[in-house]
Amino acid sequence: MTYECLIAGLDDLQVGQKSKLPFDELLLLLEEQMTPHDFDLIRQLQKRNDAPDILALMEDDAVLDRFHETSLTEDDFRTQQLYEQGMHSRSRFLRAWYEFNLNLNNVMAAAVCQKHGYDPERVIVGDNEVAQILRKGNLTKNANLAAALPELKEIIAISEIQNLLERERHIDALRWQWLDDYTLFKYFAVDNVLAYYLQSEILHRWDDLTREQGERIFRELLQDMKKNINFDNQTTTI
Repeated sequence: MTYECLIAGLDDLQVGQKSKLPFDELLLLLEEQMTPHDFDLIRQLQKRNDAPDILALMEDDAVLDRFHETSLTEDDFRTQQLYEQGMHSRSRFLRAWYEFNLNLNNVMAAAVCQKHGYDPERVIVGDNEVAQILRKGNLTKNANLAAALPELKEIIAISEIQNLLERERHIDALRWQWLDDYTLFKYFAVDNVLAYYLQSEILHRWDDLTREQGERIFRELLQDMKKNINFDNQTTTI
């Protein structure tokens, strides 16, 4: 099904601008205008930050065996399961979106590992081509990685931004560009509606820096600082 009337009636979204339509109103509009089958894809996107419960996962012996075969923490393993669910969606758009974000987050994690001398095996999640390459090689000297991930240079450049808030903004700008590129010639397809939803979500996230967001950024700053502490010598290099 196509959505000419729905898309034509939506406000244009511009990165960096304030969102116009309240997010709850957008969701109601989409639910009214989309088929239940297509709106289920919106519901899938809403759940993408809710990683599966670790206890429920461990009730599956096959999943439990996979967990024991990895070096991942429980949280990272849950994240891996979340990505795998998304990458098995019936929607090609959702599969591509989840894989793009998996690659983005894995490269960011690999950049931290390379900078601080950590083992990437402990933080890289998933088992796609990019994840397999990141577990083995150097970020900046791997032709296979560059071929598998066209956005590699941009992601590495973002990982080097010291200001945490600015880094987050650049990450969302890259996500925004990916959505634009993916839907460039699709016009009124359901993919355009899904991309609009995700871009609207990005704008709403940046409308105001809430207290919760500020606390999260502060926690991330503390984590970065802790990486510079030499516990072996009981001295700090901060």
